[in-house]
Amino acid sequence: MIKISNVRKSFQNLEVLKGISLEIEDSEIYGIIGQSGAGKSTLLRCINGLETYDSGTIEINGTTVSAKDKKALKNLQKQMGMIFQGFNLLERLDVYDNIALPMKFWGRKTKSPESQKKILDLIRLVGLEDKVHAKPRELSGGQKQRVAIARALVLDPMFLLCDEATSALDPEITKEILSLLQKINRELGITVIIVTHQMEVVKQICQRVAFLSDGGVLAEGKPEDLFVKPERTEIKTFLREESELLPTEGVNIQLFFSGEGSEEPVVTQMARSLDSDFSICWAKLEDFRENVYGSLVINVKETDKDRVCSFLDDKNVAWEVV
Repeated sequence: MIKISNVRKSFQNLEVLKGISLEIEDSEIYGIIGQSGAGKSTLLRCINGLETYDSGTIEINGTTVSAKDKKALKNLQKQMGMIFQGFNLLERLDVYDNIALPMKFWGRKTKSPESQKKILDLIRLVGLEDKVHAKPRELSGGQKQRVAIARALVLDPMFLLCDEATSALDPEITKEILSLLQKINRELGITVIIVTHQMEVVKQICQRVAFLSDGGVLAEGKPEDLFVKPERTEIKTFLREESELLPTEGVNIQLFFSGEGSEEPVVTQMARSLDSDFSICWAKLEDFRENVYGSLVINVKETDKDRVCSFLDDKNVAWEVV
């Protein structure tokens, strides 16, 4: 649905995007993650036409995003709802009128029965039925973001672009907003693209993710594949999971668990079957979209290494020596 091919972008002498190529499918929730300065927000702004890019192409349903064709760009922008970290609500307007703003901007009537029904339906969708006439100063951060989401949906977009939309919210409110985005994706079939530096966001809702570093795509795939068993040092550093406290004697073996495999008692089975002692040095299990994934590091005697590795192979457990 969105095809990005070798996109480059510079600000004066600083190259921010260095040949980005990605494809985002229809109706998926796609994450763009990386540290500050990786180029995430710039890429998102190039997708919706708020920034021009120097070379390469961005195509949405076969139409190129380009400032040269202002009519085509305007039509594309109608298909995209944007959610920002700072909410961007007008303080003088209540919830209803803030949501209605895009309609006014595009010259649509906001007081017609059809428009009123649409706005009130969106207010119900985001759970703010009792706040229709409340001003932004009367709302919590989570409620403000719900208003911003409803506003982004009022023109029936095909895409919802979220730029650090949960960064200003506490963890519990973040979960609520992410659940709402999942509901929108599931019930309305809208493609959701999320720029974030928060691993919790990616783990909870993203079906695929691109990891950006220094203006390039370092890795792309399912979050559980990228982050449970990271192969790149940059990703390990981002996750802060490399331990300097592992034993220097013996052999350290890292086991990787995914989905139903995480529920198998492999470690206790191995101890009984091999009649061997070993230490658990480090472990982490996490939820990725309601499935459990993770890894642990065990330390075994050098003489037990081959037996342990053979046992793990027989059990189809992924492992590596660290």
